[in-house]
Amino acid sequence: MTLKIAVPNKGSLSESAMAMLKEAGYRQRIDSRDLIFIDPENAVEFYYLRPRDIAIYVGSGELDAGITGRDLLIDSGAKALEILALDFGRSTFRFAAPVEKNLSVDGLSGLRVATAYPGLLERFLQEKKIAAKIVALDGAVESSVRLGVADAIADVVSTGGTLRQAGLATFGDVLLQSEAILISRSDSSENKHLETLTHRLNGVVIARQYVLVDYDVKSKDLEKACALTPGIESPTISPLQKSEWSAVRAMVLKRDVNRIMDELWAIGARGILVTDIHACRL
Repeated sequence: MTLKIAVPNKGSLSESAMAMLKEAGYRQRIDSRDLIFIDPENAVEFYYLRPRDIAIYVGSGELDAGITGRDLLIDSGAKALEILALDFGRSTFRFAAPVEKNLSVDGLSGLRVATAYPGLLERFLQEKKIAAKIVALDGAVESSVRLGVADAIADVVSTGGTLRQAGLATFGDVLLQSEAILISRSDSSENKHLETLTHRLNGVVIARQYVLVDYDVKSKDLEKACALTPGIESPTISPLQKSEWSAVRAMVLKRDVNRIMDELWAIGARGILVTDIHACRL
């Protein structure tokens, strides 16, 4: 049985998705014009589709799994399941309007709100019982207020630079925290190839968050050192030729590694080395 997987064909998620699949051991297309690529060694067929369409194909059962954004999944209303967050393509879905309007979320009733995510916005407005008019656009939502078709917008925000250029500022709480996710059909929970894909991608997600730290430390300082580097289960400790020294290896969160190296050095650890992890199973 072949696993059919949808991959974004363009946009901010495309390159990162293909890079992650390669790190997970799957071959990817070389020619960007290819719409289908078969990896027979892993019994996988990849279909390169518009990110906005992926949830529809997976939810309908035509494809087994796909990589898309959480915002796009929710907006589509498709019957697909989020099974793994992939830790890239992070963004927030927020309201924005000209600063001088000083709008609030409750004050949107009776106003026009432009968005490229009408399904997501409609769900939020219904939950909050806000009677705003949705202006559905395909893109360039930031221009809608200046062009007079909307009073405010609801859009995906990464850095906020585009909003500032358009003279807009966010207001209200974040509607949704989005990122790239792996989705599947609702009836594919017992698919062994999907289980393998999920384990592999999860291994890459974890590997990107951690590094391996190796160092030497005097045995009398070993307890302090291990408190700084407890690892996943526990650190690996090996005796050195010098009886009063030990070698330690442990996984450490990448974001903390420089601070931990400083603290290890301060208690007397030496020969501190850091190595990237490309994949793992924990």
